Amino acid sequence: MGRKTQISKEMIMEAAYELLEEGGIGAVAIKAIAARLNCSTQPVSWHYGSMIELKKELYRYSQIKLYRDLPAKMQGKEAIEAFFVSGLHYISNACDHPNVFKFICVDDPLETIGERVGGDTTIFNQQFDAGAAEMIAEQYNASPEAIGEIVRDTVIYTHGLALMMMYDNYRLPKKEACKMMYNMGAKLLREIGYEPSSDYETIAEKYL
Repeated sequence: MGRKTQISKEMIMEAAYELLEEGGIGAVAIKAIAARLNCSTQPVSWHYGSMIELKKELYRYSQIKLYRDLPAKMQGKEAIEAFFVSGLHYISNACDHPNVFKFICVDDPLETIGERVGGDTTIFNQQFDAGAAEMIAEQYNASPEAIGEIVRDTVIYTHGLALMMMYDNYRLPKKEACKMMYNMGAKLLREIGYEPSSDYETIAEKYL
């Protein structure tokens, strides 16, 4: 008689992630995970106890999956190029992994994982990408307040584009959406007298 396969937490998470990728968070269920792994529901329940606990772990796991390559892409780049690279990565995730992107960036985590990520403060009470704003201000020897507003407005615009790209009915070619994001950030920089240090084609050639 053959030895039974040991069902690990990593195997369960990867199966849950595949179901999320294919059908959205509604497709992630203990029975569906067990069927994907060709096992009973017992190992899934034993490792996680409840769907809420499993979804909390899936939320963290999905963030790692989508963003683990971003630091390496930004490493060693000038501040403004690194900022635009992060925007390209964000839009690419919405295009290439729409169900996962929706789960971690759009859905209300209070409903999906049972807790509010980041506490009760709204995103508009927080400083948008403060680290990026500080580095860009230093690169251009510019006012941190003015650069902070540009970063804020570019982030909001990028998120709006990503939401549109997440749905097939509103999808542009990915490169076109990414160029729109770059053009908005570049336009805002030029309005306060600064020229982006990297052009869009150079950035897109490296990262898209």
